[in-house]
Amino acid sequence: MTDILDDLAWRGLIAQSTDIDALRAAMAEGPITVYCGFDPTAPSLHVGNLVPLLTLTRLQRAGHRAIGLVGGATGLIGDPSGRSTERSLNSSDVVAEWVARIRVQVEKFLDFSDERRGILVSNLDWTEGMSAIDFLRDVGKHFPVNRMLARESVSARLGGEGLSYTEFSYQILQANDYLELNRRHGCTLQIGGSDQWGNITAGNDLIRRVTGGHVHALTVPLITKADGTKFGKTAGGAVWLNPEMTSPYAFYQFWLNADDRDVVKFLKIYSFRSREEIEALEKAAAERPAAREAQRALAEEFTTLLHGGEECAAVIAASGALFGQGSLEELPARTLGEALAEVPRAEVSGLGASFVDLLAESGLVKSKSEARRAVKEGGAYLNNVKVTDEAYVPSADDLIHGRFLVLRRGKRFIGGVELVGA
Repeated sequence: MTDILDDLAWRGLIAQSTDIDALRAAMAEGPITVYCGFDPTAPSLHVGNLVPLLTLTRLQRAGHRAIGLVGGATGLIGDPSGRSTERSLNSSDVVAEWVARIRVQVEKFLDFSDERRGILVSNLDWTEGMSAIDFLRDVGKHFPVNRMLARESVSARLGGEGLSYTEFSYQILQANDYLELNRRHGCTLQIGGSDQWGNITAGNDLIRRVTGGHVHALTVPLITKADGTKFGKTAGGAVWLNPEMTSPYAFYQFWLNADDRDVVKFLKIYSFRSREEIEALEKAAAERPAAREAQRALAEEFTTLLHGGEECAAVIAASGALFGQGSLEELPARTLGEALAEVPRAEVSGLGASFVDLLAESGLVKSKSEARRAVKEGGAYLNNVKVTDEAYVPSADDLIHGRFLVLRRGKRFIGGVELVGA
């Protein structure tokens, strides 16, 4: 079971640890219990949250007991880590709804079928019934204010717009979570993002002060892309796990479009493939970058893991069909609509506009003159059929599923038209 630490190190998943040798020794004695927390600050987790979640999954698959904690209590407060301004507080009803949604997402990755392998908890279970007096006397007394003020997440805010007592107390609540899980379930390792280091080690210190016990902490790195931008962000915003917020097609395309400089790193972090398999894909990426074998492998594996094999197959079929490698008509209407939502597109209330007008209106070309030139040069397609008549007007017979027209310029540039309100 200690091999998992070597695997995490090879994958670049260990940013900080209290004492990696002591943790290795503890694991050598048998399975340990490890937890990671996820706050409901949105109705879904995003791909950035997956780094600690997948690390917890790897530890469980290596034989250790995993606790997934969804922050029903801390989600009501707000963590100052990584923020320059105060978080807007959500109502208890909203937080409860988000907790339920995130629980479902966490269950996709961790096995909770046997309590000896893993459990899913909410910190509201032990926080809700605690009075303010109990909190201050039993927990707060163990936190020197000078140490709390020295934490980077706190000191950074004090130099700007300030920090409310609400968010200032967050680290105490998270530390108390570790104490409760240590008492209730024998948890001796907490993992999280590297921005959580101060909160996590506060839990270590609290357990030492209250019980005299020694526990461990480990963080995973915050992921950035080769171009320096934040990982998990696109022009359209965050990449969510909820298919209603980020469609399976967009999710697949996010991984497929990974920069060649990033894809091997992403494979190590996100894929459950073995070291040998990843090194083979690394070699393929170096020798045949245009084939994008590594990107396709990552996109297919992760889309299947999150959305299922059938959904992944539909997305792959849509990716090919848009570029003439398959039948557009055989794609499910929902999948085709999701695919066209990711490209330049126009919504029309009725037919009657010429193909040239639609090319320009969709944004696939900059002007009607450019559209006419594309037709004249033989580089314009409607539903993968070349259009040679500049005056051609699409009819109802051209509509796919009675709603969509797929436009293409050359081999690479896709656009769409959707008939709405008819």
